[in-house]
Formats: sequence, structure tokens, C-alpha cells
Amino acid sequence: MSQEIRLPIALCFALVALSGCKKTTPIPDAMTTAVPSQGQASATPAPVPPLSPTARIEDERNTIDVFKACAPSTVFVTQTRVMVDYFAGVAQEVPAGSGSGFVWDDAGHIVTNYHVVDGARSVSVTFHDQQTFEAKVIGLEPRKDIAVLKVEAPGKLLVPIKIAKATQLEVGQKAIAIGNPFGLDHTLTTGVISALGRQMQGAGGVTIRDMIQTDAAINPGNSGGPLLDSTGQLIGMNTMIYSKSGSSAGIGFAVPVATIARIVPQIIKTGRAEQLGLGIGIDPMQKLERRLGIKGVIVLAVPPDSPAAKAGMRGVVQSGRGIALGDIIVAVDDKRVETFDDLYSILDTHKPDDIVKVKVVRGDDTTILPVKIIVLNPAVSN
Repeated sequence: MSQEIRLPIALCFALVALSGCKKTTPIPDAMTTAVPSQGQASATPAPVPPLSPTARIEDERNTIDVFKACAPSTVFVTQTRVMVDYFAGVAQEVPAGSGSGFVWDDAGHIVTNYHVVDGARSVSVTFHDQQTFEAKVIGLEPRKDIAVLKVEAPGKLLVPIKIAKATQLEVGQKAIAIGNPFGLDHTLTTGVISALGRQMQGAGGVTIRDMIQTDAAINPGNSGGPLLDSTGQLIGMNTMIYSKSGSSAGIGFAVPVATIARIVPQIIKTGRAEQLGLGIGIDPMQKLERRLGIKGVIVLAVPPDSPAAKAGMRGVVQSGRGIALGDIIVAVDDKRVETFDDLYSILDTHKPDDIVKVKVVRGDDTTILPVKIIVLNPAVSN
């Protein structure tokens, strides 16, 4: 039986050439482009003509224009804290975090997140030209994660952000985030509004409602920076991300401009946000409710001549045998109230002097009381 001999193709061609045989066309290997037969169009695509140096699609031009217009309004916010070395017996200020912010007005007010400056010993603000100024904390609103600072900076650096007048946002519209992630210079990310009306637990322990959800990447350091629309107007303040790894996963949240536009002027005017309530004494931590297993808000005290007192609301009564519960708020305007967060969120949607229907449980009875909402002073719980 004859034995089959296999030789490499290259060696076969070499043997044919040496033997003086008629020259043949070599068989192309897998890496050689096939030559099209007569009448067959070439499979190679035609080259794409290069763009001119100034060529941009409309969306690119818009993004570039928004960045150029709004970057001067965006600032970097850095805080320091005091660290004590007990072994060396010394205390010193060290950097403790950073975030972003934006210029609110030409008086030097800067808006950022509460959690960016929370616990800070000192705060500094760096503008787009890298000039840095010490900042004074004017006021904080932890429940909305908003802080207002003030700097004494030259007027040419104070370029106020444009505030969107119309708050009719749409899912799918363009969203542009500018900030300072990882301590870098101004950076920009783009995306769309992916959802509206989100509810997230804020730094102040209560739920921030009506938040904007966006898929524009919001990384550490973007907190407090502006979220803009395609006209370069503020539609929200970048606040948090939803991520198991700590990096941006395409789900970011921003405090809506309507909330910012309402809270910031109040802080500038009085140093604190205006809080609405019923003028009663309650415990936001709800220690007694948890101890007794009660779903609702216990009315601890009702000041005389308050709207709640005029409506007939009763607080806790203390006697020699202990305390007797008065009213327990279980609903406001037919909306269930199980926690302080529920009560705060419902009242936050109203205006001063609005009359709300407060449903209370008093012993074995249930009563509905009409109570006028008032602006609370700092000494009143709610």
C-alpha cells in the first residue's frame, strides 16, 4: 500500500519552480483578500471622506456650547476636618472630601449638597480659573440635601447658573452633568432623563421626593454639581447614585430645580429652610412609637393658642401613674401616616395657611380634625 506524503504548500511551490514546470497562480491563504471575478463588484467598502476640522453634528455642537457656557458657573467644593493624633498629642486639619457646586447669584452664594459639607471644619471653593477662596456656610437643609455657602470673590468669577423657569420635564430629554469627579478639572457627561418622581432616602433621614433619575454618569465628586438641559439651564442638582460597587452604574439622581428654587432663597434670607407643620410637639426619631409598636405619629404636646389646639388636638398627659396618650396621627388628607417621614412629606407639598384634614386615633375613637398649616419656628417639632 502506497503511503501518502503531505508537504507544506510553500514547499510544494518551491519544488514546482525548481522543476521548471509552467508557472501557476498560487492559491491564496485565509489572510489574502479574494480577487473578484470579472463583472463582480469589489467587497472592499469605499473610504469615508474625512470631515472638515469644524464639522459637528447638531447634538455635539449643543453639548459643546452648554459646557462652554456653564463651566464657569460650576465650582469645586473641598472640606477639611480636624484629626487628632492622640499618640503625638497634636491636632491638624486634613482634607476630608470634595464635591461640586454652582454659583447661585452675583452676591457670591454657592449651592451644593448638604452631605458635601456635613461635619466640615472649614470649606473652600475653587473656581474654573483655579482660584480658591474660603467659604462661609450660610445654611443647611439636610432633608433636601441642600447647602448654601458664600464666598468673597471677584465679580468676574461669579457667573450665576441659569435657572429653568419651566419645570415640565420629560423622560427622554437630554441631560448634561458637569462636576469634579476624582478631583479632576471640569468634566462633562451626557445622557437622558430616564425617570421622574423618584423617591430616595436623603442624608437628612427623610425621603427626598420627586427626584430626577438620569443615566448621565454621576461619579464621586459630581455631588452638588448642576444637571442641565439642552438650553444650558439648571434642571436639578446631582446628588447620589444607585450602585452596589460605588461607581456609576447608569442610575443617578438629582434634586429637582423646583425644590432648589424654593429652598435656596429661604436659606439666603433667614439662614434656614422654611419648614411647615401643624405647630405640635412630636419626636422625629419616634422612640415611643417603636417601643409601643404604634404605626402613626404620637402627638406629644399641643401649645396653647396653636392651630392644632384650636382644632381640638390633644397631646400626651402625664400623671402620677405614668403617661396617657392623647392623639395619634394616622392620616392627613386621606393619605396614610405611619412614620414621621410620611407626615413630613405630606405637609411639604402644602403652603402656609392651607387647611388639612388630620385623622387621629384617640383611645378607641377615630376623629378627623381640620388644622391650619403654619411656618414653624426652630423650637417647634412639627
